[in-house]
Amino acid sequence: MNKLTKIGVSALAGSLAMTAVHAAEGSVSVSTGFAFMSTTDENGATGPYQFDSVIFSASGETDGGITVSAKMELDNDNPASNAGMDDRSVSFGTDALGTVTFHGHGGSGVLGQWDDMTPNAYEEVWDTTDSADRRIDGRSGDNLLTYTSPSFNGVTLKAAYQHDHSTAASQSTDLGHYADFGILVSPEMVEGLTIGYGFGELEQSTTETIDNETIFVKYAVGGLTVGYQMSEADGATATNDDESTGWGVTYAVNENFTIGYGERDYEEDTTATANTLEQNDKGIQASYTMGGMTIAGHMNQNDNVGGSTAATNDKESYEFALTFAF
Repeated sequence: MNKLTKIGVSALAGSLAMTAVHAAEGSVSVSTGFAFMSTTDENGATGPYQFDSVIFSASGETDGGITVSAKMELDNDNPASNAGMDDRSVSFGTDALGTVTFHGHGGSGVLGQWDDMTPNAYEEVWDTTDSADRRIDGRSGDNLLTYTSPSFNGVTLKAAYQHDHSTAASQSTDLGHYADFGILVSPEMVEGLTIGYGFGELEQSTTETIDNETIFVKYAVGGLTVGYQMSEADGATATNDDESTGWGVTYAVNENFTIGYGERDYEEDTTATANTLEQNDKGIQASYTMGGMTIAGHMNQNDNVGGSTAATNDKESYEFALTFAF
């Protein structure tokens, strides 16, 4: 082996040593349960179903002080399917610089994480009854890169980027890119107050770009939590502009039992006639926890679903679930 080769091999070995991750800890968490749902939505699922999740996680630290974490989740919480891998990701971060995460599957951008930040005791007021799950949520999907900064005096910055959100298996059809940003403020002088603002841009097609925006505020004092959120999506034309406003309140009766109530108005302009009739959602929720077991449920009512006054577009639903975590 000549001298130059020896130097190259030594440099490579040194770089690998610098990036070696010390085995620190790993864990497996399992949850399972079953639920019964009923809805007047003809496109919605009705009846009992099982849901389960197995999460494998591991983390360690390199010689350079970088924390490396990996997560894989096997999940099926959809009564209409038998889904497999729900989420897989790898993260790199430090206390001083924040955390970068690459989501190979199942990731959510800032607005995807903040699609509904109003407090609830179980599920959102639009859940179950509205089969379309109409909400302004930016982008979620595969091969998504996210960043979360450390907290600077109660201020946290967030960002996400996806190179191509094409659903083509070959990824040969580039519909464009997606990026969003957010700022989360929890002022130290007002304990329990959280304010968030996020915005993003999605290239929906080669001819249309949609701008998404949301702002929310939550305040918790004692067992009471209240919240309010406004979201908006602006498309290329007035017939592709959606708006959403909602509020919610929860009260922890004790450390095990929580009740909640919320309402939301959603205006969806997606037709040539620019239908501006609001969809009105409201619901009550409750949850009770005993160790690793949780009993929860909600009752929701949705009027004028999709902006239509037809009697069939006024829907009701309820769901009750029993969950075990190990």
